[in-house]
Amino acid sequence: MAYVLAVDDDPEVLGTLERVLRRERLEIGLATSGEEALDILAERTPDLLILDIIMSGIDGLEVCRRLRRDPRYIRLPILFLTAKGSTDDIVNGLDAGGDDYVVKPFELSELRARVHALLRRGMRDVASNAILEIDDLVLDSNSYQAEVVGKRIQLTSTEHRLLRHLMENVDQAQTLHQLLEAVWDYPPNTGDPDLVRAHVRNLRAKIELNPRRKYIRTVHGVGYMFSSTG
Repeated sequence: MAYVLAVDDDPEVLGTLERVLRRERLEIGLATSGEEALDILAERTPDLLILDIIMSGIDGLEVCRRLRRDPRYIRLPILFLTAKGSTDDIVNGLDAGGDDYVVKPFELSELRARVHALLRRGMRDVASNAILEIDDLVLDSNSYQAEVVGKRIQLTSTEHRLLRHLMENVDQAQTLHQLLEAVWDYPPNTGDPDLVRAHVRNLRAKIELNPRRKYIRTVHGVGYMFSSTG
Protein backbone atom coordinates (compact mmCIF):
# COMPACT_ATOMS: atom_id res chain seq x y z
CA MET A 1 0.00 0.00 0.00
CA ALA A 2 1.43 3.36 -1.02
CA TYR A 3 2.02 5.90 1.75
CA VAL A 4 1.05 9.55 1.17
CA LEU A 5 1.95 12.38 3.57
CA ALA A 6 -0.42 15.38 3.32
CA VAL A 7 0.60 18.72 4.86
CA ASP A 8 -1.85 21.61 5.32
CA ASP A 9 -2.63 23.97 8.18
CA ASP A 10 -6.36 23.89 7.38
CA PRO A 11 -8.03 20.99 9.27
CA GLU A 12 -10.93 20.90 6.80
CA VAL A 13 -8.57 20.42 3.85
CA LEU A 14 -6.65 17.70 5.71
CA GLY A 15 -9.94 15.97 6.54
CA THR A 16 -10.98 16.04 2.88
CA LEU A 17 -7.60 14.71 1.75
CA GLU A 18 -7.72 11.92 4.31
CA ARG A 19 -11.23 10.81 3.31
CA VAL A 20 -10.57 10.96 -0.43
CA LEU A 21 -7.23 9.19 -0.36
CA ARG A 22 -8.29 6.48 2.07
CA ARG A 23 -11.06 5.62 -0.40
CA GLU A 24 -8.26 5.15 -2.94
CA ARG A 25 -6.77 2.49 -0.64
CA LEU A 26 -3.76 4.62 0.28
CA GLU A 27 -2.07 4.88 3.66
CA ILE A 28 -2.27 8.49 4.80
CA GLY A 29 -0.09 10.52 7.12
CA LEU A 30 -1.12 14.03 8.16
CA ALA A 31 0.83 17.10 9.26
CA THR A 32 -0.45 20.57 10.08
CA SER A 33 2.82 22.49 9.65
CA GLY A 34 6.10 22.45 7.80
CA GLU A 35 7.96 21.70 11.01
CA GLU A 36 5.78 18.69 11.77
CA ALA A 37 6.16 17.43 8.20
CA LEU A 38 9.96 17.57 8.39
CA ASP A 39 9.89 15.63 11.68
CA ILE A 40 7.71 12.93 10.13
CA LEU A 41 9.87 12.77 7.00
CA ALA A 42 12.97 12.25 9.12
CA GLU A 43 11.37 9.03 10.42
CA ARG A 44 9.75 7.74 7.23
CA THR A 45 9.85 8.73 3.57
CA PRO A 46 6.44 8.66 1.88
CA ASP A 47 5.73 7.56 -1.68
CA LEU A 48 4.17 11.00 -2.29
CA LEU A 49 4.16 14.32 -0.45
CA ILE A 50 1.15 16.64 -0.82
CA LEU A 51 2.26 20.05 0.38
CA ASP A 52 0.38 23.30 0.98
CA ILE A 53 2.34 26.45 0.13
CA ILE A 54 0.94 29.01 2.57
CA MET A 55 1.60 27.93 6.15
CA SER A 56 2.83 29.79 9.20
CA GLY A 57 6.39 29.06 10.27
CA ILE A 58 8.13 27.00 7.61
CA ASP A 59 6.00 27.31 4.47
CA GLY A 60 5.63 24.71 1.77
CA LEU A 61 8.20 26.26 -0.56
CA GLU A 62 10.87 26.13 2.14
CA VAL A 63 9.99 22.55 3.06
CA CYS A 64 10.38 21.58 -0.59
CA ARG A 65 13.71 23.40 -0.94
CA ARG A 66 15.11 21.69 2.14
CA LEU A 67 14.05 18.28 0.90
CA ARG A 68 15.53 18.79 -2.56
CA ARG A 69 18.88 19.71 -1.01
CA ASP A 70 18.95 16.28 0.64
CA PRO A 71 19.87 13.38 -1.72
CA ARG A 72 17.44 11.10 0.15
CA TYR A 73 14.49 13.06 -1.23
CA ILE A 74 15.54 13.74 -4.82
CA ARG A 75 13.16 11.05 -6.09
CA LEU A 76 10.27 11.95 -3.77
CA PRO A 77 7.24 13.13 -5.81
CA ILE A 78 5.94 16.44 -4.43
CA LEU A 79 2.49 17.76 -5.30
CA PHE A 80 1.77 21.35 -4.29
CA LEU A 81 -1.78 21.97 -3.13
CA THR A 82 -2.31 25.70 -2.95
CA ALA A 83 -4.79 28.52 -3.08
CA LYS A 84 -2.19 30.60 -4.90
CA GLY A 85 -2.94 30.03 -8.55
CA SER A 86 -1.13 32.78 -10.45
CA THR A 87 1.57 31.86 -12.95
CA ASP A 88 4.27 33.35 -10.70
CA ASP A 89 3.10 31.30 -7.73
CA ILE A 90 3.09 28.11 -9.77
CA VAL A 91 6.55 28.83 -11.16
CA ASN A 92 7.86 29.49 -7.64
CA GLY A 93 6.55 26.10 -6.54
CA LEU A 94 8.20 24.30 -9.44
CA ASP A 95 11.40 26.30 -8.94
CA ALA A 96 11.49 25.03 -5.37
CA GLY A 97 11.44 21.46 -6.70
CA GLY A 98 7.76 20.57 -6.95
CA ASP A 99 6.65 18.04 -9.55
CA ASP A 100 3.06 19.16 -10.00
CA TYR A 101 0.38 21.36 -8.46
CA VAL A 102 -3.35 21.50 -7.85
CA VAL A 103 -5.01 24.86 -7.16
CA LYS A 104 -7.67 25.17 -4.43
CA PRO A 105 -10.58 24.79 -4.65
CA PHE A 106 -9.92 21.58 -6.52
CA GLU A 107 -12.06 18.91 -8.13
CA LEU A 108 -11.69 15.61 -6.28
CA SER A 109 -11.43 13.73 -9.57
CA GLU A 110 -8.53 15.96 -10.63
CA LEU A 111 -6.75 15.44 -7.31
CA ARG A 112 -7.15 11.67 -7.54
CA ALA A 113 -5.81 11.66 -11.10
CA ARG A 114 -2.73 13.71 -10.16
CA VAL A 115 -2.02 11.57 -7.10
CA HIS A 116 -2.21 8.29 -9.00
CA ALA A 117 -0.11 9.64 -11.87
CA LEU A 118 2.67 10.67 -9.47
CA LEU A 119 2.51 7.34 -7.63
CA ARG A 120 2.73 5.39 -10.89
CA ARG A 121 5.75 7.42 -11.88
CA GLY A 122 7.50 6.72 -8.60
CA MET A 123 6.98 2.99 -8.92
CA ARG A 124 8.60 2.77 -12.35
CA ASP A 125 11.05 5.66 -12.29
CA VAL A 126 14.02 3.44 -13.15
CA ALA A 127 15.87 3.74 -16.44
CA SER A 128 17.16 0.63 -18.22
CA ASN A 129 20.20 2.38 -19.66
CA ALA A 130 21.62 4.41 -16.79
CA ILE A 131 23.93 6.68 -18.80
CA LEU A 132 22.92 8.75 -21.82
CA GLU A 133 25.41 11.00 -23.60
CA ILE A 134 24.77 13.41 -26.45
CA ASP A 135 27.44 15.87 -27.48
CA ASP A 136 28.88 17.31 -24.25
CA LEU A 137 25.87 16.49 -22.04
CA VAL A 138 25.84 13.31 -19.95
CA LEU A 139 22.76 12.17 -18.03
CA ASP A 140 23.25 9.68 -15.17
CA SER A 141 19.94 8.08 -14.18
CA ASN A 142 21.49 6.43 -11.11
CA SER A 143 22.20 9.76 -9.43
CA TYR A 144 19.70 11.98 -11.30
CA GLN A 145 22.61 14.18 -12.25
CA ALA A 146 23.65 15.74 -15.54
CA GLU A 147 27.19 16.72 -16.43
CA VAL A 148 27.72 19.66 -18.77
CA VAL A 149 31.16 21.02 -19.71
CA GLY A 150 32.63 19.27 -16.68
CA LYS A 151 30.04 20.55 -14.17
CA ARG A 152 27.78 18.17 -12.26
CA ILE A 153 24.16 19.33 -11.92
CA GLN A 154 21.57 17.81 -9.62
CA LEU A 155 18.15 17.34 -11.21
CA THR A 156 14.81 16.70 -9.59
CA SER A 157 12.92 13.53 -10.47
CA THR A 158 10.73 15.37 -12.97
CA GLU A 159 13.63 17.25 -14.56
CA HIS A 160 15.45 13.94 -14.95
CA ARG A 161 12.46 12.25 -16.57
CA LEU A 162 11.86 15.20 -18.89
CA LEU A 163 15.48 15.43 -20.00
CA ARG A 164 15.79 11.68 -20.44
CA HIS A 165 12.66 11.50 -22.59
CA LEU A 166 13.87 14.32 -24.81
CA MET A 167 17.34 12.76 -25.14
CA GLU A 168 15.84 9.36 -25.99
CA ASN A 169 13.91 11.06 -28.80
CA VAL A 170 16.69 13.30 -30.06
CA ASP A 171 15.78 15.55 -33.00
CA GLN A 172 12.12 14.53 -32.69
CA ALA A 173 9.61 17.27 -31.83
CA GLN A 174 7.45 16.38 -28.81
CA THR A 175 4.09 18.05 -28.32
CA LEU A 176 3.15 19.36 -24.88
CA HIS A 177 0.52 16.65 -24.49
CA GLN A 178 2.97 13.94 -25.57
CA LEU A 179 5.30 15.14 -22.82
CA LEU A 180 2.49 15.21 -20.26
CA GLU A 181 1.71 11.58 -21.11
CA ALA A 182 5.32 10.36 -21.23
CA VAL A 183 6.88 12.35 -18.38
CA TRP A 184 3.96 13.01 -16.02
CA ASP A 185 2.05 9.83 -16.87
CA TYR A 186 -1.23 11.66 -17.48
CA PRO A 187 -3.99 10.16 -19.62
CA PRO A 188 -4.22 11.54 -23.18
CA ASN A 189 -5.29 15.19 -23.49
CA THR A 190 -5.16 15.88 -19.76
CA GLY A 191 -2.76 17.87 -17.60
CA ASP A 192 -1.65 21.49 -17.81
CA PRO A 193 0.70 22.48 -20.67
CA ASP A 194 2.05 25.28 -18.47
CA LEU A 195 3.50 22.57 -16.25
CA VAL A 196 5.70 21.45 -19.15
CA ARG A 197 6.73 24.99 -20.04
CA ALA A 198 7.78 25.77 -16.47
CA HIS A 199 9.87 22.61 -16.12
CA VAL A 200 11.53 23.18 -19.49
CA ARG A 201 12.45 26.69 -18.38
CA ASN A 202 13.98 25.36 -15.16
CA LEU A 203 15.82 22.59 -17.00
CA ARG A 204 17.27 25.00 -19.53
CA ALA A 205 18.52 27.25 -16.72
CA LYS A 206 20.39 24.29 -15.23
CA ILE A 207 21.94 22.63 -18.28
CA GLU A 208 22.45 25.32 -20.89
CA LEU A 209 25.67 26.71 -19.45
CA ASN A 210 27.35 27.21 -22.80
CA PRO A 211 25.75 30.22 -24.55
CA ARG A 212 26.68 28.69 -27.92
CA ARG A 213 24.93 25.36 -27.25
CA LYS A 214 21.14 25.10 -26.96
CA TYR A 215 20.07 21.54 -26.14
CA ILE A 216 16.31 22.04 -25.89
CA ARG A 217 14.75 23.76 -28.87
CA THR A 218 11.29 25.28 -28.95
CA VAL A 219 9.32 24.01 -31.93
CA HIS A 220 6.76 26.78 -32.35
CA GLY A 221 3.18 25.56 -32.52
CA VAL A 222 4.28 22.07 -31.46
CA GLY A 223 6.38 21.80 -28.31
CA TYR A 224 10.05 20.98 -27.66
CA MET A 225 12.90 18.93 -29.10
CA PHE A 226 16.36 17.91 -27.93
CA SER A 227 18.76 18.97 -30.67
CA SER A 228 21.78 16.84 -31.50
CA THR A 229 23.60 19.75 -33.11
CA GLY A 230 22.80 22.78 -30.95
